[in-house]
Amino acid sequence: MGYSVWSRVLDVLFPPKCAFCGRIVDGGGYRVCPACQKELPFLPGAAAERKGEFFTLCVSPLSYQGAVRKSIHRYKFSGKDGYATTYGKLVADCVREHLPGEYDSITWVPLSKERKRERGYDQAMLLAMAVALELGDVAAETLRKVRHTSAQSGQADAAARRANVLGAYALTDPALVEGRQFLIIDDVLTTGATISECARVLLTGGAEQVVGATLALTQQKK
Repeated sequence: MGYSVWSRVLDVLFPPKCAFCGRIVDGGGYRVCPACQKELPFLPGAAAERKGEFFTLCVSPLSYQGAVRKSIHRYKFSGKDGYATTYGKLVADCVREHLPGEYDSITWVPLSKERKRERGYDQAMLLAMAVALELGDVAAETLRKVRHTSAQSGQADAAARRANVLGAYALTDPALVEGRQFLIIDDVLTTGATISECARVLLTGGAEQVVGATLALTQQKK
């Protein structure tokens, strides 16, 4: 699909850059330079999969390290919301490979009102919408965060992460959930506590199954 004249002018004035290393790339939404396509820590096969307490399976195309970690930090904390388009294609490709036929609805892990006000946008919502667009689908808001919590990254261990998010989410409308199979989107999977809690709420509301997808996952300690 060709770009408009205005898009081409913008690409000349503000050359698009790789979402991971900052090198200038060809115009377009998928902004990963050839070097990063070869060097990024992509997760092959079963390494991309993680099972959880309430979600059947969560998949991620990348390991949360190095350039991936730095890119996600820019996305979340430095206003680089345009990365969502690139991330969305990577996650969508991973979903096609690992989760065909496992969901009929797409949703996301929501931010609290306080966190969204700080950042100016909900990064998981933008990612979910980008993933859905790549999959020829739509993402719908089914959850809201009813209790502001401390950042999960600041919690000491898996038990603390579970306790931190317990009761933090609620359904927006039970009618959107009952009998559905959900794909829930977030940016990073660490212990899985956040997606597990969201999945628990969805299942309690009548969902039949919950699977997940994130851009990256942290490596479990042996």
